[in-house]
Amino acid sequence: MSDFLLLDGTRSPTVDATLLRATAYGHFTSMQVRDGRVDGLDLHFERLDRSTREVFGQPLPEDRVRRDLDAALEQAGTGDLSIRVNVFAADELHLLTRVGPPVPAGAVPLRLLAFQHERAVPHLKHTGTFDLTYHARKAQPSGYDDAVFHTATGEISEASIWNICFARGPHLVFPSAPALPGIRRQVLQRGLDDYTTTPVPLADLTTYDAAYLTNSIAPALPVASITTQDGTTTYAPHPISADTIAKAYAAVPAQPIRSGSTTR
Repeated sequence: MSDFLLLDGTRSPTVDATLLRATAYGHFTSMQVRDGRVDGLDLHFERLDRSTREVFGQPLPEDRVRRDLDAALEQAGTGDLSIRVNVFAADELHLLTRVGPPVPAGAVPLRLLAFQHERAVPHLKHTGTFDLTYHARKAQPSGYDDAVFHTATGEISEASIWNICFARGPHLVFPSAPALPGIRRQVLQRGLDDYTTTPVPLADLTTYDAAYLTNSIAPALPVASITTQDGTTTYAPHPISADTIAKAYAAVPAQPIRSGSTTR
């Protein structure tokens, strides 16, 4: 299956240049669809509505987004997809939906290089992603897989396209520094009996047993190491916390795009 675009639910072989310019100011959400279901679909709807109210001063009803997602399933002819919904405004509010093949989750633990960096308006999943890609690419020539960010006061916040969490035994710890509240992170937290949100100073990295990255593609990708100016902290596989994460996700079923669907 090849990628295609839906503009307000209609397949678009071309997109007007005026609309493309408008997409520079907007926000989006990305999701992996499996068998017509999405982890945390209600959270995606909430994110899109909340962000649209903040960025454009108007609501984005769930039923409008759901119609476009349903159109994506219909035109793709499969329930296994990657979908990105961009919200922008030219003369009126538009949804540009990019549909492509499903992306499998990675399994190889990543080596992260720490940068002092704080995203603009980090609570929004906005289209200003140049800085994220820039830092990720800066890490790679030195032999790292990706970038992880910390504040000016030395607190871990997030990675380039990931939330990050840490483990002490079976207990998970999420950084409290400003970061995007990722959908997958919220789904994971829903399934946990208990977790902590607290500052994670760079100096404390060695006190954790493990670290994990989460995003729409990878539920919990282990971190192999984090390198800061003061050295490298390495993390070995940690079955105890991995089991905690697996049980948490199992406790939160994916939600169907099509209302009333019982497809598993």
